[in-house]
Amino acid sequence: MRLAIKPQHPQPRKIERAREVLEQGGILAYPTDTVYGLGCDITNKKAVDRIYQIKGMPREHLMSFVCPDLSEIASYGFVNDTAYRIMRRLVPGPYTFILKATREVPKVLMMKRRTVGIRVPDHPVAIALVKALGRPIASTSASLGDRILFDPAEIDQSFPQLDLVIDADTCGVTPSTIIDLSEDEPVVARQGAGPVDFL
Repeated sequence: MRLAIKPQHPQPRKIERAREVLEQGGILAYPTDTVYGLGCDITNKKAVDRIYQIKGMPREHLMSFVCPDLSEIASYGFVNDTAYRIMRRLVPGPYTFILKATREVPKVLMMKRRTVGIRVPDHPVAIALVKALGRPIASTSASLGDRILFDPAEIDQSFPQLDLVIDADTCGVTPSTIIDLSEDEPVVARQGAGPVDFL
């Protein structure tokens, strides 16, 4: 099912409808400032498992967390002074930050790793959604193999198992830049949509 929503000024009642889907353990496709994501409530193990099934994704492939702001990040990842300075410049934006995980991270999302990937996308729909839910969204890109899907209609067709596709126009096809901040020195783990010439 597709739900058309205004990308810059998402209607509160439609955000509420999407929040209900997440709250009830559903999976949805939603826009970010880079690519469309497939997301669910981070506390719902069945929903997390379903995303792995739907995408045929290996368990070693960790999902990232989408948070509404910088203050929320510190609940799930350890933020040292260097990490904080870098993130303060780049949040919100097209970056995923790898941090050492805190005990708040649900075990289903750890997969024997001690780190977590966290994002604060610069997109009104994504931020409104995660604020409405009141906790992060576990997220991965809406992609088939290496092909990133940017059209909500195609996402709806390609993933019939989704409970909702938020149609907020097309997104880009370049994923976020991943910066590893889990050690003392920042490391670019993947060059994506965000520039890294400042590092």
